[in-house]
Formats: sequence, structure tokens, C-alpha cells
Amino acid sequence: MPLLVLVKHALSQIDPKVPANQWRLSEKGQHLSHMLAQQLAQYELDLIFSSVEPKAIETARIVATTLEKRIKVVEGLHEHDRSNVRFLEKKTFEASVARFFNQPDLLTFGNETANQAHHRFSRVVTETIKKCDNKNIALITHGTVLTLFVSRLAGIEPFAFWKDLDLPSWVVLSQPDLELVSVCKSINHLNPEEE
Repeated sequence: MPLLVLVKHALSQIDPKVPANQWRLSEKGQHLSHMLAQQLAQYELDLIFSSVEPKAIETARIVATTLEKRIKVVEGLHEHDRSNVRFLEKKTFEASVARFFNQPDLLTFGNETANQAHHRFSRVVTETIKKCDNKNIALITHGTVLTLFVSRLAGIEPFAFWKDLDLPSWVVLSQPDLELVSVCKSINHLNPEEE
């Protein structure tokens, strides 16, 4: 059974003066990416894909180098588009994300509704799986779009799931049926918890 591993990128260096979609990994994030690679080795990945955002590309490069795999950067795996939103304090940011999940048809936060972001991300995931001919693949992506995709597949409440995902974390799905196999919400958990 081939696997699809959806990975939330490692810890980024927060810079309130720079849009989040341009953030790079922090030094700790780079270290965590090496630990992530060691954990992802168990899935015997054939290919690694990354979103276009720097923090995802850097996570993917470290993982790919460690596992001696190649990576491909793919349009459409990027985070929910909130490039028009200034830096928000944690409480305000979380309230905005909660509204985003709770009102998926409304443009409540950023430039995409939850449904638009889900549609875009799902389309790219589906296309990528089809091109990979039953290979084990990892997609290095972002917390909100990953949550939209997984919560709708598995019937999980999205906001609580989103809040539980650390940087990095990952979800394993079987292919082609996209059944949930396991979730590792934090790199500090040595074994993914079975859902």
C-alpha cells in the first residue's frame, strides 16, 4: 500500500516586518528538519514535494538531502493566502483562523475562503498522486491547508486539530483511498499516534 505523507514544515524565524509566506526556517527549525528526516525514513519515501514558500522548501531540502531523495517544488501546495494580512498577535491570529474554519464559504481572513484554499490544495494533491504511479510520497506544506484537507477526509474538527499540529508534524494517508493511517502532532513524539 503506497503512502502519502503530508508534512507541516519545521519552525520558521518569525519576522513581523516580513509576510509569513516569505519566512525562512529558524536555526531550531533547521535542526528539527534533520530530526524530521530521521522520522520520515520509516515511510521509505520515493519522492518529496514542497510548496513554493521558503520555509517549506528549506524543510524539504534538509529532509531530501538526509534521505538522499530528490525534491520538486509544486505550485498550489502553499498556505492559505493571507498575504494581505499584517502580523497578528497569537490570540488575534488564532481567533481569525477559527473564523476561517467555522465560516468556510466566507472571506473572513486573507485572500481565500477555506473552501477555495481546500479546493486548490486538494486538486494539487490529487494531481500529484496521479503522476507518482503508486509511489510513497511526502508533500511538505503548511498547517492550515493540511488541516483543511485532513479534517474533511477524516471528519475531524479542524480548529482543534490545527492547534495541535506542531512545527514540524505530519499525517500519513494510504493511497489511493486517502484513508487516515496515523498522525504525529509533534517531532517530540517518537512514534506517531494511531488515530
